[in-house]
Amino acid sequence: MTTLALVMIVKNEERHLSRCLQSVKGIVDEMVIVDTGSTDRTKEIAYAFGAKVFDFEWVNDFSTARNYALEKSTSDWNFVLDADEYIMNDCGSVIRNFIEKNDKVIGRIKRIDEFIQDGEKRYAQSYLSRLLPKGVKYVGRVHEQVNSDLPRENLDIEVYHDGYVYTDKTDRNLKLLLLELERDPLNDYVLYQVGKQYKLRQQLQQAESYFEKSYNLVALKSWYRHSLIIDYLYTIIGNKSFEKGLKLIETERDRFADSPDFHFACGLFYMDLIFSNVNKYIHLFPLIEQSFLRCLEIGDTDKYDSVKGTGSFLASYNLGVFHEVLGNTDKAISFYQQAANEQYERAIKRLELLR
Repeated sequence: MTTLALVMIVKNEERHLSRCLQSVKGIVDEMVIVDTGSTDRTKEIAYAFGAKVFDFEWVNDFSTARNYALEKSTSDWNFVLDADEYIMNDCGSVIRNFIEKNDKVIGRIKRIDEFIQDGEKRYAQSYLSRLLPKGVKYVGRVHEQVNSDLPRENLDIEVYHDGYVYTDKTDRNLKLLLLELERDPLNDYVLYQVGKQYKLRQQLQQAESYFEKSYNLVALKSWYRHSLIIDYLYTIIGNKSFEKGLKLIETERDRFADSPDFHFACGLFYMDLIFSNVNKYIHLFPLIEQSFLRCLEIGDTDKYDSVKGTGSFLASYNLGVFHEVLGNTDKAISFYQQAANEQYERAIKRLELLR
């Protein structure tokens, strides 16, 4: 029988660990948990679930800790989770079928990230390589990546992650990323991740600088390029670097014609651009509506890492705002209703006011 281990690294995770282990206990054959210095009940909780617990002295390097944990696994396959993640769907048979039939493929889970934006909860989804055949290891001091040329397959495994809501890890991550950048200053992925940390800290000038450096280096077919461009474009909006934004959109429009997140960011960009100088940019006014309509044409998608709603209720809501501002009340109500049908609270409130 092919065996499967849950492999984790943890520190002071008593708040989340039981939830994570409970979600996976009926699926795995062993639990390997490496603790990097907990001072709470983390290890006690792990032992209660029958986990093998190992201590590891933290050396400011996530891949080193991950690889130590993988070495402690005795199973044929390893399923990597963090403590602030947990399995949402009934995927035990999916995992079992995959590992029984494969030995040279890496499985990717769909992770749903909860985060706060504009004072409300939003949900982003991305596919991550987490189901690993024995021998596959990690590289990278932080935001570590699976180091393998094996093909990857998206699986029907849904994992929820709410760590961004409860913990601010930007200071820790930025410190480690800058150390990594000293070692490899032209690493496009690390440059991107540094930009992300500055963006999370609302230090948008620094973020834009690092995103630009990454953008100038990243390969056209790189797996994270779409996410980089979306983050770069939102940062450009925040900094009002409008001429740079126009050039970026023109360059990437055809390449991401099927991305609702790209067109959603474009719609927001054109709104800010036009109101920054109406006389200069008024000719671009129709592009606001066109961008959000294109989002609805595409719909929400699994093709790219994406924020839920950019292809549905968020785009409908913005079209409602667009037409309400223009005085097209009937059209506004129609788009607000589309968003309200998906239980989008802001649209429901606008409908109440308009009616």
